[in-house]
Amino acid sequence: MPVDNDDQRERGLIVIEQPAYTGFGFSDEEWGLLVGLPQSVLSAASAAESDGTRRTMAESAAGLEAIAGGRESASPLVAAVAGEVVTRVGDPETGAELPVVAPADPQAVIDDVLARAARASALLTGKVDEGQAGAYRHWLVEIAEQVVGAASSGGILGLGGDVVSDSERRFRDRLAQVLNG
Repeated sequence: MPVDNDDQRERGLIVIEQPAYTGFGFSDEEWGLLVGLPQSVLSAASAAESDGTRRTMAESAAGLEAIAGGRESASPLVAAVAGEVVTRVGDPETGAELPVVAPADPQAVIDDVLARAARASALLTGKVDEGQAGAYRHWLVEIAEQVVGAASSGGILGLGGDVVSDSERRFRDRLAQVLNG
């Protein structure tokens, strides 16, 4: 017999809502990996090239926009993960910004993110259908793409330079390879 939540509330019984991730079959730890990865991809993509504070801020804003845009995904998994990330870090539509962080060891950050991306990809293969897994993988690469394309690197006084540097391109391509390999 189905549970009538309104009836239980009226009778003073406590109704415990299940976390969203349980509907996808993930544990709390697995969900943490999937929810933490988009922001980590943003950080690693930004760290791939030392651009200065102004350019790094532009990259961060573009990455947060790409993450938030995932809420509109046709993939329920991507929409749920994006919604959780935005709940945790803030919505760019309401003016939220991520702090600019320059990691002491950018390569270590990149290597860590790529290792976690490989774990997440393997996890998705075993837990969700290929459509959901593919949507999540594509979304992560899109986040990296938005970040590395947000500000030119190199040049003089902000003029010239490459829109996407070799190191940024390498990170984006390695991420795609790890996720889809």
